[in-house]
Amino acid sequence: MDWFAYEKKARENGYKTICGIDEAGRGPLAGPVFAAAVILPENIIIEGLNDSKKLSEKKREKLFDIIKEQAVSYSIGFATEEEIDDINILQATFLAMKRAFDGLEVKPDFALVDGNRKPTLDAETMTVVKGDANSASIAAASILAKVSRDRLMYKIDKIYPVYQFAKHKGYGTKLHRELLNEYGPCPVHRKMFLKKILGDVK
Repeated sequence: MDWFAYEKKARENGYKTICGIDEAGRGPLAGPVFAAAVILPENIIIEGLNDSKKLSEKKREKLFDIIKEQAVSYSIGFATEEEIDDINILQATFLAMKRAFDGLEVKPDFALVDGNRKPTLDAETMTVVKGDANSASIAAASILAKVSRDRLMYKIDKIYPVYQFAKHKGYGTKLHRELLNEYGPCPVHRKMFLKKILGDVK
């Protein structure tokens, strides 16, 4: 597999600066949704780079630092749980992606976005289904987004220890649902996501 096939195609079409964008945390019941945008040097080889979901936490942490060191430019953005409740998870994901894109110090003229829905960005945009497994730039973005979100969830765990966020990162695991039923929601829970579990949440 050519990790840079999509990036090469964009350059063949006249684009010069290509970034990859991916999100982390669309599905959880708590915490923000994160996104990252990454511009990698042309044809760089980052050993072990892969879809963040296929890597161990230790490997992601190691690659997080390598990607930041090697990238031409990178940026991480997020949308809060309040924004998710206000505008829905899809629009909040787009908002996080736009914030990540807008935060790049080097401005891309082409963006490769994981998935099949396009955020509105100030660049030509192409969606790539399973992009984190097919594009080096998107894979790098997936790692930055995932590690950044996980690190925040560890901090939130210390503020609200009864929910054990360090274990499940806010996802709707059996443990998390049991704790929600026992203690009710806390300020970082997404009210929109809890209706099926707890009914209407104030």
